[in-house]
Amino acid sequence: MIRRTALLLPALALALLLPTTLRAADPAAPAEAGQALHALFERQWDWSARSFPEWATYRGDLRFNDQLSDLSAAAEAARDRDTAGFLAEARAVRREALSPTDRVSLDLFIDSQQRQLEWAAFPAAQHMSLRVLGGPQSDFAELMSIAPMQRPDQAAQALARMAALPRLMDQQIELLRASAKAGWVPARGVLERVLAQIDTQFPAQVDDSPHFAPFKRLGRDIPAADQAALQADARTAIATHVVPALRRLRALVVDELMPKAPTDGSLSRYPDGAAVYAMLVRHRTTTDLSPAQIHAIGQRELARLRAEMEAVMRETRFEGSFAQFVHFLNTDPRFIAAGPEALLAGYREIAKRVDAELPRLFAELPRAPYGVQAMPAHMGANRAEYYSGPALDGSRAGFFFANTISWRTRPTWGMETLVAHEAVPGHHLQIARASELRGLPAFRRGSWGYTAFTEGWGLYAETLGFELGLYTDPYSRFGHLMWQAFRAARLVVDTGIHQLGWPRQKAIDFMTERTGVDLAFVESEIDRYTSEPGQALAYMIGKLKFDELRDRAKARLGARFDIRRFHNAVLDQGALPLNVLDRLTDEWIAAEAARAG
Repeated sequence: MIRRTALLLPALALALLLPTTLRAADPAAPAEAGQALHALFERQWDWSARSFPEWATYRGDLRFNDQLSDLSAAAEAARDRDTAGFLAEARAVRREALSPTDRVSLDLFIDSQQRQLEWAAFPAAQHMSLRVLGGPQSDFAELMSIAPMQRPDQAAQALARMAALPRLMDQQIELLRASAKAGWVPARGVLERVLAQIDTQFPAQVDDSPHFAPFKRLGRDIPAADQAALQADARTAIATHVVPALRRLRALVVDELMPKAPTDGSLSRYPDGAAVYAMLVRHRTTTDLSPAQIHAIGQRELARLRAEMEAVMRETRFEGSFAQFVHFLNTDPRFIAAGPEALLAGYREIAKRVDAELPRLFAELPRAPYGVQAMPAHMGANRAEYYSGPALDGSRAGFFFANTISWRTRPTWGMETLVAHEAVPGHHLQIARASELRGLPAFRRGSWGYTAFTEGWGLYAETLGFELGLYTDPYSRFGHLMWQAFRAARLVVDTGIHQLGWPRQKAIDFMTERTGVDLAFVESEIDRYTSEPGQALAYMIGKLKFDELRDRAKARLGARFDIRRFHNAVLDQGALPLNVLDRLTDEWIAAEAARAG
């Protein structure tokens, strides 16, 4: 899972015309048309930083680090008008005057603006922002975790953001009230998890607050007396601004939303919910697959993977049922790390082993480093592991955040496939590589907006573990298959919940029985899918596309197929819709055939 904010903008694509690295626009293209197009791209990129200062911080643009977004009705209306203006301007570009590369970028830019306007047409759904994996209850704490604090002025910016939080929180509360009035209230299970996330941000000692954490890493060049003064200011700001804002949100959840919260959160039960889900399925998968087709794909993949899991179980000579085998794997002390630090050390050791093997599968690798850290406690005990990408300017590394709070439910046989997904060759390799493609404009290097590509790559990357020296024992192979099955089950339960109206308990029972994943984690995940419809569909749908493209390239190129060049070919264009990736990969295959011929 990639850590994202709701402010991420969809990526724009550059055509894949050469076999490994991505190139800039064709020299023969008319300069004037290309320059005008790229000026539009740059203006929209700068506009997004000014409109969403939090997102600017995540991508390494620190110009607005003392500000937070304005979610007032007037500001939102202005942003919608601006987006419509960008769209109209893009549509007016003379496409025939552009290079083939810029034509693709233009098409995807238009697509990205259209998507935002489509979503804006459902304000009640859009503003039901309390989710298991993010929302006003946790976004500010996450933002503070990456605040630069080397200089006194940067610490002052963090204090300014604390002072700005009450206004933003009050705006979010009003939007949540408006959504509730329109019939859009989050499900009870989601709200219970939101409350738990809020409550962890009220420690007995303010110095233990996630909001104070940045002030524990003030720059060494700041004199000790100034550091003490800044820390005192932070304690005051947390007590004066941050805690009251979170308490107002908590009161809204307990007093106003919880009494109205449905037990089950199927979109089919919300006003215009069917239309919203259809839109989200298109956006998340970047395909025309219907929910019924996706449901069937999930059932098919689950059956295949379950057969492979049972074969591995027999290989271990375990005597007992599938459920008993899973219980054994989740409880036997040999599969449990000695503690949180041992779990972190294990992840780091796996990551270093994989690093050394990557040149076997990739022609070029990113230069940005990554680390493995424990995720903050306020994320919650059952929060899924996630990845946070590097800043575009190289000032911040990428990080794989591991859940060490729940170290007892993170058995060692599942660790290798998790590293492959979240770090290398998964999210870090793909996202850091995109950020370093200097031939691309900044908005393409720093956007992860096509979930089917990014999460599809992460799931595909897990399968590369066999070629990187992972999964050498049957238990790790079972763990790999279990997590693949978990993503296949998502296709069934997400569509089951939101299209077929499955109750929460039916989804929990289905996923637990079919995958063998820990019950508490499954419960958390079902609440996640309820609060973020369609997002979980992206993983397996995207992975199957990468599988299909690799098989197609091997079949057409035969002995000329080079896996290292193929991987860079599909990565060195940034994140793309799957239909565009399909077409451009066909072009790459043709170019490879011609080059070798």
